Amino acid sequence: MIEIPDLPRGFTPEYLTELFKQESLLPTDSRVAGVDKQQVGDGTGMMSEVARLVLDYEGDGDGTPKSFIAKYASQNETNRGIALQYKLYERETRYVSELDRLTSARTPKAYVCDLQGDRFLILMEDMTDYQVGSQVEGADLVQSEIAIDELAKLHASFWNRVDHLDWVPHIANSYHANNMHQLGIMGFDGVIEKFANCVPGEVRTIKEDFLAAVPNLQARMDSAPVTLAHGDFRMENLLYGCQPGHDPVSVIDWQGPLRARGMNDVALFLGQSTTTEVRRAHERDLLARYVRGLAEEGVPDISLDAAWEDYRHTVLYNWLYAIVVAGTLDASNDKAYAWMSEMLRRQVAAMRDLEVLPLLEEHLP
Repeated sequence: MIEIPDLPRGFTPEYLTELFKQESLLPTDSRVAGVDKQQVGDGTGMMSEVARLVLDYEGDGDGTPKSFIAKYASQNETNRGIALQYKLYERETRYVSELDRLTSARTPKAYVCDLQGDRFLILMEDMTDYQVGSQVEGADLVQSEIAIDELAKLHASFWNRVDHLDWVPHIANSYHANNMHQLGIMGFDGVIEKFANCVPGEVRTIKEDFLAAVPNLQARMDSAPVTLAHGDFRMENLLYGCQPGHDPVSVIDWQGPLRARGMNDVALFLGQSTTTEVRRAHERDLLARYVRGLAEEGVPDISLDAAWEDYRHTVLYNWLYAIVVAGTLDASNDKAYAWMSEMLRRQVAAMRDLEVLPLLEEHLP
């Protein structure tokens, strides 16, 4: 594999020509003659950057796509450092190259996937004609149902079949778990400082008990049945079909896969991405839909009551996700600040509605 250059400026016709020929994407008598780079998702990305590459070819380039979506390492030093600490680039490239083919959950087709030190590159199919989910607007009922259906397909594919995935961290007793705990300690006060209007008094006062309970909450989420969780299943990581011939949804951003209970993804989406009004009116029905979806994919029967209790405990744990994201990542961009604010408001509303704060006592050491 040729060396990954400094991106995005390294997306030159010469580099792409050499790369495409190495990957057998371009005939030997053809070349990339021009590259138009367009940044995608300005202000919404955290750990990586995304660009759309529109290409001109000389020679026989009819079989090569005219555009690609390129994903590569963040230029933000803070976010890039966290990405390396969590091995996010390794986890995404290995998911794409090793696990994507094992599930019917839809992801964009990858043409190039490579990791070299602190640099990585994935060139994938251009799905910009799909609708990117909006974390600020939140998921309506139909979008929530589509997301739940896709989670059932993903989780069923790996249900109790993850022991061999040594490179995927467990949600407990792993570098991921330790990093989340430490970043939660660092981020709790930062959330209050940056998003004071989103964090009510009763949530501020649980700081010591919540942080002390994190390891036991993680252990609960790492108890059987364990599957492959996406780990960051939120609106802006979903591309919704909006034209004839589109799939209902395609899931992107596989930097955080975990070995965990599937409820990790379900509760994260319903508690932080689905609008509060939709969640309040339909959350039990959406959990029932998830349980039915697993059964249709061959997973043994799961009690809806047990799923509901699992959901409540996981909503409590996901306050950690909220404070890590909003308390430690760069929120100076207006778009990032807006979606983080909505994430926090929905998470707090879910914790209140489900009365999860008293559950903390069960998890204190």
